[in-house]
Amino acid sequence: MVVYAGQGDPRRSIELLWRASVVEKRPGPKPGLSVDAIVDAAIEVADEQGMAFSMRAVGERLGRTAMALYTYVPGKNELVDLMYDRAMAEVPTSYDLDEGWRPAVTRWAQDMWEFYSRHPWVLQVSQARPVLGPHEFAVIEALAAILVSTGLPGRELRGIVGAVNYFVRGAAQTVAEARAAGGATGEADEEWWYARSAVLMEIEPDLEKKFPMLHVLENDREPIDPDLPYLENDAVENFRGGLKVLLDGVEGAVAKP
Repeated sequence: MVVYAGQGDPRRSIELLWRASVVEKRPGPKPGLSVDAIVDAAIEVADEQGMAFSMRAVGERLGRTAMALYTYVPGKNELVDLMYDRAMAEVPTSYDLDEGWRPAVTRWAQDMWEFYSRHPWVLQVSQARPVLGPHEFAVIEALAAILVSTGLPGRELRGIVGAVNYFVRGAAQTVAEARAAGGATGEADEEWWYARSAVLMEIEPDLEKKFPMLHVLENDREPIDPDLPYLENDAVENFRGGLKVLLDGVEGAVAKP
């Protein structure tokens, strides 16, 4: 399920994201709800249900009706933008460079990996249309600040920042989808692999001869965590190994005259 950000009213969304005008002042008692309370409740619901949640579910979490939320947030489109950006506030905005840029980028990548693990629904919000919220900017600003310290020019840094960001997100997405597969299909990973691998080897016993390079990739391979399913182990291995190679390439670029 892909969700595109920025589908609500542009002015109202940006005002809410940057808190330029949250709720108009009204006479009478202090309101019992707030934008922040609604967004926090929506994040909790999305952590449990994914992006298919409803405004009604958010209202129930707060002990209110869905209609009560619309005084503060125009609709679900605007709420998704607010949820995405508020969740991003969990990611640190600065990193210590005393040990150099590479350990700092590694920490940034690990923080993002853990963030996506806590909030897998964030990965369903397409990068094709950014939310344009302050915390979304701050996450990339933090990565850019680390890499600027390498001394590389902006034209090279743009590609490196994008490559690191999309690499981490892509690796995390594989884990999120692997974890969700059992519930979505009604079939556990072990059952799926066992049933299909047995049939595949029966029908195509010479698979290793037909695809020898793929066999090479599987040689001398041990799971990083025996308790993790195959695909999740694979994603963790790819994340660690791929990030190392990616940063090796950045080091090579830094070392060039």
